[in-house]
Amino acid sequence: MTEHTQDSGRVALVTGASRGIGYGIAEALVARGDRVVITGRNEEALKEAADRLSRGAEDRVIGIAGKAHDEAHRAEAVEGAMAAFGRLDYLVNNAGTNPVFGPIADLDLDVARKVFETNVISALGFAQQTWKAWQKDNGGAIVNIASIAGVSASPFVGAYGISKAAMINLTLQLAHEFSPGVRVNSIAPAVVKTKFAKALYEGREEEAAAAYPLQRLGRPEDIGGAAEFLLSDRAAWVTGQNLVVDGGIFLNGGVG
Repeated sequence: MTEHTQDSGRVALVTGASRGIGYGIAEALVARGDRVVITGRNEEALKEAADRLSRGAEDRVIGIAGKAHDEAHRAEAVEGAMAAFGRLDYLVNNAGTNPVFGPIADLDLDVARKVFETNVISALGFAQQTWKAWQKDNGGAIVNIASIAGVSASPFVGAYGISKAAMINLTLQLAHEFSPGVRVNSIAPAVVKTKFAKALYEGREEEAAAAYPLQRLGRPEDIGGAAEFLLSDRAAWVTGQNLVVDGGIFLNGGVG
């Protein structure tokens, strides 16, 4: 159950937030007093997530269902935030996909296009919409959820890794272009215990965690805390950065 503080007066849009990392970020923002719009593909799951997040403060969270790669959905989400709350200070681009496992030498290029459309183009689209609706004239901050797959070789999830490398560079481009009013940073998590990443640890969690100096996999709240910091005035002099949140895995040379 999310505990609420006094209304901060700020509003955030978090994509792909019905569960996992997106939900953890939304939870951290609601807990500090932000009003939050969450998106997700499954309308029922999104409604359940919004209900859990807004318990005791029903006017603070709304869900808008749709697919991130759908231009109409992106417009609906941003317009919905503005209609409900009158402003849009923060954007978290978390929605992503990884529908293929295997070497990129055999990768279906149509699948590669789908990965980029969802993981990169949608993030740019949400950033453009948010910029035009509020941030251009009023300022704010953006956090893009990348991955350590974007800063190292990522065997068997190469398309995903390439898209996350693009997300990190997108962060740099937006940080440069949207300054000084809007700060833009990214977070690159290692393996976090979510349904999305289950194939990377299911049935072997203890073995997977042993590769990390901190001896555990990540939790959604670990990324929630990092995003909450980057979307706060405490990070007022931080932009264009990629924050690796990896349990120390790179101390051991990468994911084992």
